[in-house]
Amino acid sequence: MKKKSESLEKKININFKNKRLLDQSLAHRSYLNEHPEFKLGSNERLEFLGDAVLEFISSLLLFKKLPNHPEGDLTNIRSCLVRTSTLAEIAKGLDLGSYLLLSKGEEDLGGRENQSLLANSIEALIGALFLDQGMDIAQKFVLKLIRPKLSEVIKAKKFKDPKSLFQEAIQAKKKITPQYEVVEESGPDHNKTFTVALLIEDKLQAKGKGKSKQEAEESAAKAALEKLENKS
Repeated sequence: MKKKSESLEKKININFKNKRLLDQSLAHRSYLNEHPEFKLGSNERLEFLGDAVLEFISSLLLFKKLPNHPEGDLTNIRSCLVRTSTLAEIAKGLDLGSYLLLSKGEEDLGGRENQSLLANSIEALIGALFLDQGMDIAQKFVLKLIRPKLSEVIKAKKFKDPKSLFQEAIQAKKKITPQYEVVEESGPDHNKTFTVALLIEDKLQAKGKGKSKQEAEESAAKAALEKLENKS
């Protein structure tokens, strides 16, 4: 474990004062079931804190960098920066999956490549860094990670997510707001898969799957958008 955390410190070029915080940020809750000697707890509380720190730093970046964009655009751009798929890409760029502390079962299920798990882990790492070194260092770390992603989002105009795009398209045609319903949940609590149905006036338009409800809703909206485009 010590070797793993030291290797990660070298990769991110940051030395933690409290190594226990770094170790905890890497610990998935499944690991605790097989390693009762690990007394630090899982990374879930650090993930909660890191999520808030990430949102604040990304909000401040967008407010300063995009003075001519309205609030709606800023909200959508921020959503692109902090959503599961983007954070998972960032985590993969750091090879964070190889440093995680997982149960054998979670590892066998492909936990080191699981998007939701990777996204949660980068948030936990940010939370641990904030507690250990304060906002200035945490901000430098986060900005280094998200600035390249921001350039991609702006250049490709990706900041309108599938849900927003579908809602705009359907409201322009029918003045109706789409509804999303979870129709199935499968898998263990720590690795659920959600299936969501997208409905218009109680009629099924598309279904989507994901490791979170948001991810499943976006998948359903993307499928519905493709149907609309094929009809036009």
